[in-house]
Amino acid sequence: MRPVIGITPLMDTKLDSYWMLPDYMQAVQQAGGLPLMLPFQYDDESIDRMVELCDGLIFTGGEDIDPSWYHAERLPVCGESIAVRDELEIRLLRAALAAKKPVLCICRGLQLFNVVMGGTLWQDLPSQRPSEIKHSQGKPYGAATHSVELVPGSPLHTLLGQSTIGVNTRHHQAIRELAPSLAVMATSPDGLIESICLPGSRFAWGVQWHPEHMAPDDANSVKIFEAFVEACID
Repeated sequence: MRPVIGITPLMDTKLDSYWMLPDYMQAVQQAGGLPLMLPFQYDDESIDRMVELCDGLIFTGGEDIDPSWYHAERLPVCGESIAVRDELEIRLLRAALAAKKPVLCICRGLQLFNVVMGGTLWQDLPSQRPSEIKHSQGKPYGAATHSVELVPGSPLHTLLGQSTIGVNTRHHQAIRELAPSLAVMATSPDGLIESICLPGSRFAWGVQWHPEHMAPDDANSVKIFEAFVEACID
């Protein structure tokens, strides 16, 4: 049976709507999973039921996390935050990790993972941490625009068997201080943390890039989703 993969939804505040980019679902389906978009409900019963129903969870890209969650003052360069989304995802990720369910955290999801575990974020890379690398590309979103170096012996390095891979990039925030319990799996040439994991977990990974956009044409992205879905099978 295909494992059920819960995917956190995106929210359009102007249209007052919940939605989902098809690339997330298509990547999960391609890897052998059954994707399911989750609702914006974060009462204890709903959170527990979502974790129980799902064999694994994907935390998606999107808006900036409110800096209050990592005990920082909001700067003018910080983008929009959506309180209901922050509340849902933080509580859901905590519950999923406690239940030892596999999680794949993408872009904002990686940042959320770090915040939940006690880390902090750069609120705006161009103004706070300038770099020669442009970390927010335009279309086509599936094209690799910079490289990342994989940490030798990390789970990602073991999976891909490469020291360097090309990735796409669509973010203006990033990990500033890494949470003590997390380990780095990849960095960009300017030293930015691009991938993390929770050592000893069944599967708890974060990637700053968007493998769902690259999956149609990139074998490494496919392998990441396949490894995640495989971990979701009991």
